[in-house]
Amino acid sequence: MDESSKIRCGVVGVGSLGQHHARIYADLEGVDFVGIVEADSARAEEIAARHGCKVFPDAASLGAACDAVSIVVPTDRHRELALPLLAQGCHLLIEKPICASLREAEEVVAAARAAGAVVQVGHIEHFNPVMSYLEKNVDRPRFITADRLAPFTPRGTEVGVVLDLMIHDIGVVLELVKSPPERIEAVGVSVLSETEDIANARITFKNGCVANLNTSRVSLKKVREIRVFQPATYLSLNFMEQTGHLIRKHGTGLDKETIPIERDEPLRLELTSFVACVRERGNPKVNAELGKSALEVAVQITEQIRAGMER
Repeated sequence: MDESSKIRCGVVGVGSLGQHHARIYADLEGVDFVGIVEADSARAEEIAARHGCKVFPDAASLGAACDAVSIVVPTDRHRELALPLLAQGCHLLIEKPICASLREAEEVVAAARAAGAVVQVGHIEHFNPVMSYLEKNVDRPRFITADRLAPFTPRGTEVGVVLDLMIHDIGVVLELVKSPPERIEAVGVSVLSETEDIANARITFKNGCVANLNTSRVSLKKVREIRVFQPATYLSLNFMEQTGHLIRKHGTGLDKETIPIERDEPLRLELTSFVACVRERGNPKVNAELGKSALEVAVQITEQIRAGMER
C-alpha cells in the first residue's frame, strides 16, 4: 500500500461505542473516513452529518468502499459480518470478544489467514497507558487481582458478564503471565439478566502464578483496577483513572512511589495502531489468535459458572 495514500475506514454499528470509532477515524491523520452502517436510520443520519461521511445500506456496500472496517455490533453478530467482509478483502477491527463461540472464532481466524487480512480484536485495555507500564515492569508475577465493576445497562447482555466485561482482564493477565492456564475455578450469579451478571474466577497458571478476577455489571459504581504481586514488588493501578503506585522493598521496609503514567485515550491509541498495521501489513498487538485465546478461557469460565447455576 502506498505510504502516502489514506486508509479508507468505515464503521458498522455507531451506538454507544461505535460512535467513538467514527469520531476518531474522522479525526485521524492518514485516514479517509468513508462511512457507516447503522440499523437506526435517525442515528445513522446524525453520526453521518456530524462527521461528513456517507450512510451505507449494508456492510457489503461499505466494505466495497473501504480498506478497513470496525465491527461494533453485538457479539452474536460478529461472525456473520466478519466473514463476508474478509472475503471482500477488508481488514477488520472486531470489538471484543472476537466471537460468541470458539467455533465462530476459528472460522474468522481461518478466513483472515486465507484472505491475508489484518484482524485486530478490540481488547482496549491493551492500549491503555496503564498496560504499557505493566508490560515494562511485570516480569515475575506470582499473584494478580483484578476488579471490574459497572452499573447495569442492557447493552452487552446478549452474552454473560464474563464475555461482556471479564474478558478484558482475561486478556490482560494472559499477556502479563505468559503461561497457559492449568486450573480454573469460577462462580457466578444471575441478577437482572438471564445469564451471569456477577462472576469470580480464580485461574492457576502452569508457572504457578494465580489470578483472581472479580466482575460485576450490577454495581453501583465503576471500578477498573488491577494489583500485581511479584518478589519484592507490589503494583496497584487504576485503568479508568490511569493512575497507580508501586511499593518496593527497601532494606527492611517498604517504599511507595507514584507511577508516572502519561494519560491518553486508549481507543485512539488502539485505532491508530490498527490503521498503522493495515498500512504496513503488520501484526496487531491484539491479533485474532490472542482474541481467540482470551475467548477460550472466557468460555471455560462461563461453562463452569453455568454448570454451577443449574445445580
